[in-house]
Amino acid sequence: MMQSLTPDVEVRLSVGQCVRTLTTSNEKEEVTKTLHTLTSYLDDGPQSTITSAQRAEFSRAHYTRTLQFLISNINADWLQLLTVAQCTELWDGLFLRGPPDQTLLVLMDGISSMSSPSAGLDRLVSILERFLQSGRLTVLLWTRCQGKGLSDSPQLRETLLGRLVALPDLTANQLHHHNKTIFLPQQYYPLLARDMLTVLERTCQALRDRKDCSLTFVAQALGKACVQGHSGLVFGVLAPRLSFCTRSDMVWQRVCWKLLENVPERWLESVLTGMVQAVNRPDALSRIMGNLVLKNKKAQFVITHKLLLLQYKYETRVLSILLGYLAQDRERRPLLIQVLRSLCQAWANPSAVRHTPLEQQLYVSRALLLCVGLLSDAELQDLRSELLQCMLGGMQSHLDSSVVRVRRMGMVVGECLSSRMDVNGAKLKFEYEHDEETKELLSLMTPLSEEETEPLDDRLDLSQDVKGQTVPSQAVPSQAASVAQKSGADPDSELDSDDELTPYDMSADQEMSQAAPPRYLRDCLEAVLSSEDPVRVDLSLRAIEGLVRKNTSTAREVSVELSKVLLHMEDRYNTVGFLSLRQAAMVALTVTDSVPVTEYLTTEFYSMNYSIRQRLDILEVLIMSAQELSQPITDKGGPSKAIQRVTIDTPLYPGDDPIHWRQVVERRIQSKTKRLSKGVTHPPAKPTPNRYAPVAGHFFFPLLRNYDRPQVTFDLLGSDHLVLGRLIHTLGLLMHLSVNAPVATQMGRALLDFVWAVRYHVDQMVRRGVLFAVCSVFLSMPSQSLLVELSDQLFETRAWLADVAEVDPDADCRNLAVQSLVLLEKSLKNEMNPAALVLQS
Repeated sequence: MMQSLTPDVEVRLSVGQCVRTLTTSNEKEEVTKTLHTLTSYLDDGPQSTITSAQRAEFSRAHYTRTLQFLISNINADWLQLLTVAQCTELWDGLFLRGPPDQTLLVLMDGISSMSSPSAGLDRLVSILERFLQSGRLTVLLWTRCQGKGLSDSPQLRETLLGRLVALPDLTANQLHHHNKTIFLPQQYYPLLARDMLTVLERTCQALRDRKDCSLTFVAQALGKACVQGHSGLVFGVLAPRLSFCTRSDMVWQRVCWKLLENVPERWLESVLTGMVQAVNRPDALSRIMGNLVLKNKKAQFVITHKLLLLQYKYETRVLSILLGYLAQDRERRPLLIQVLRSLCQAWANPSAVRHTPLEQQLYVSRALLLCVGLLSDAELQDLRSELLQCMLGGMQSHLDSSVVRVRRMGMVVGECLSSRMDVNGAKLKFEYEHDEETKELLSLMTPLSEEETEPLDDRLDLSQDVKGQTVPSQAVPSQAASVAQKSGADPDSELDSDDELTPYDMSADQEMSQAAPPRYLRDCLEAVLSSEDPVRVDLSLRAIEGLVRKNTSTAREVSVELSKVLLHMEDRYNTVGFLSLRQAAMVALTVTDSVPVTEYLTTEFYSMNYSIRQRLDILEVLIMSAQELSQPITDKGGPSKAIQRVTIDTPLYPGDDPIHWRQVVERRIQSKTKRLSKGVTHPPAKPTPNRYAPVAGHFFFPLLRNYDRPQVTFDLLGSDHLVLGRLIHTLGLLMHLSVNAPVATQMGRALLDFVWAVRYHVDQMVRRGVLFAVCSVFLSMPSQSLLVELSDQLFETRAWLADVAEVDPDADCRNLAVQSLVLLEKSLKNEMNPAALVLQS
C-alpha cells in the first residue's frame, strides 16, 4: 500500500507525523529520532535513503512550514532535552542546510516577531550570524542564477530582495544596542559584494562549460543595495576586482556587461553613480560597462547629462573618468561631441552664470576643459566655430559678473580654449591672481599620463624609484663648492683682498631726496594740480594727510577743492602706493570737514562722465571716513574696543572680498546674544559720544537720491551691477556705524525701502549687499523702532528671507538670510516679552 503512494503524499505524511511527535513527545530519544528524520530530507549523500524527488518535494512544500514550526516552539520543553551539540547539529542544522532563500525569509520574520530581549531571539540571531559566515548568501545567489529558487512570482522575489538588502536595518531595529558586528552596514555590504563576486566567477566558469545562467537576481540585488545608499561599500569591493578580472578575460567582460544590462532602470542611476566613483581609470570603466551608454537611454542620460550638467558634487577625477570613458571607443565618441556642445551652451549661457551656484559653474568649467583636452585635431577643426562662439560669449558673460571668482574663471577658461584652438597663432592672456582653483583649471588641459592614472598599488613602486633618484643632502655642499671654485677661477672676477673686511649694515639706510617735502597745504594743492615734477608731486601727495590733520582750519578752506583734485588725479608717474596715499588724503579731508566734503562726494557719485573706478573710490572714502568718525571721542589711544574699524587688514577695495562685512555681522550677533554664566560677568560697555552720529545723515541720505535716473555713462539699475552692489554694501555699513544715533530709525526705514526694489536682483553680489543691509538694519535699529516703524513690512520681509534661505543659489545669500531671520526673531522676542509680562500682571 505504502509503495503505491506518490512522493508528495509520502513526504506530507512523514512530515505530519514528525510534527505530531514533536508536539506531544517528552522523550529525548524520540525527539532526537524525529529531528534526524527531518534532517534526512536535506541530505543528498550516497548513503541517504531519501530520493531526489522526495527531497525536492520537501524543499518545495514543507521546508518553510517546518522552520516556522521550530521557531514557534523555540521555548518548548522537548528542546531542553537536547544537549548543546545535538541542538547545533539537528535544530540549527535544519536552518543551515536547506534552501537558503526560504531560510533567510523565515529567520528575518522570526527575528522581527520575537520580543527583545529573549533567549529565543538570541538563538535566532546566532543562527543568522552563522548563516552569513558559512557562505549561505553565496548559495542563495547562485541558486537564483541557476533558476532553482522559489517560484518566480514578482511579489515573492521583491520580498526576498527586501530582506536580503535591508538586513542591517531590520536587525538594528530589533536588536538596538545588542546588534552583532556582522549585521552592521560596514560589515554586511562588503560581505554581500564578495558573495556577488563569487557568484560572478561561477557564472564565468559555467559559461566556459557552455551552461546557461541568469544574472537577473544578482543585478536586482546590486541595484537595490545601491539605491538604498550603500553603493560606496558595495563597489569598494566590486570595482577593484572587476577591473582586474576584465583586463584580459573577455568572458568576465561579457558577464559585467550583462550584469549592468539586467539592473532595473529605476535603480540604474545609483549603480552607475557608485561605479563611476569607485573605478580609477577610464579604460576600467570601459571594460566593465562596455557600450551600455549606447544601448540604454537611461544610462545615456545619466552619463552624458545628469552627472555633468545637473549635479556638481563629484571630484575632478570622476569627471575625467566619465569623459575618458566616452572618448575610449569610436562608437562612443559622438556622445563626447554631444557632451561638448551641451557644456559649451551651459558655460556661455548668461542666465546660468547669474543664477547657478558658483560651485556648479566651476564644475562645468572643469568638464569643458577636460572635454576639449580629449578632442583630436580633426574634431577640433570641425568644432572650431562652435568653440570660438562659446569662448567669446562665455567670456563676456563671466567678465560682466561682479564676483571675482566668476571673472577669474572666465579668464582662465578663455585662455585655455584659445591656446587649444590656436586661432591665427594668437593666444589670449589675462592678468589675474593665481590660486589653487586657477592652477587646477590650467592643469586640466594636459591629459594624465598612464603612470598618473594607475591604481595606488601600482604607483607605490614608481614613487620608490623616484625617491631613490633624489639627490642626497650630503651632495649639496659639494656642488656649492664646485660652483665656488668655478667662480674663483674666472679671470674677470673682481675679488681682491678687501673682500675679507666686514661690510657695513646698510639695511636701514634710506635714499635721501634732493627736494624737501612741502610744509603748507596750499603748496601741496598747487603741486598736485599743475606741477610736472614727479618728485614734487610724490612728496606733496605723501604730505597731504599729515598737513590736513595738523592744520584743520586751513584744511577746511581748501577741503572741497583739494578733494576734487584728488578725485580726478591720475597716477602719471607710477608713484609707489599711489592709491593708498590718495585715499588716505581724501579720508583725512572728509573727517576734518565732513559736511562740505561729503556733500561734494555724494553729489559727484551720480554725476556724468565719471568712471566706475572713481565712483567706487567715492564709496570707499565715505566708508573709511565714517568708520574713523565713529570712534569714541574719549578714546585717543587708537581704535575703540567697543567699535572696531571694519577695514583693518582688508583689501583696498573690500567689495571684492565679502569676508569683512560677514565678520561685522557675526561680531554684532555675538554682542547681542545673551549667555547664562555662574561667574562674574564683564560690565557692559559705557556709551560714549562720537563724531559720526551728528553727520550720519549727510553720509547716508544723499546716496539714496537719483539712483533710478540713468545717465549717459552710468545706469545703476541697468548694467552697472558692480556699482549697485558696492553702493548697497556701503549703505549697510553706514547704517551699521549709526547704531544708537538719533537718525538710525529714519536711516533704517529708508534703507529697507531702497533695497526692497532690488531684493530679487539677478546678480548675486547685489543680493548679498541687500541681505547685508537688512542685517545692518536689524542690528542697528532699536527693537521698539523695528516693531513700530516697520510693522507693515516685517511679515513680508520675514517671508522673503525664509524663501531666500531655502532656494537662493548662492551659499552666502542663504547664510545671510538665515542670520537676518535670527536677528529679526530675537529683536521681536525682546520687544514682545515685556508686553506679555505686563498683560499677565
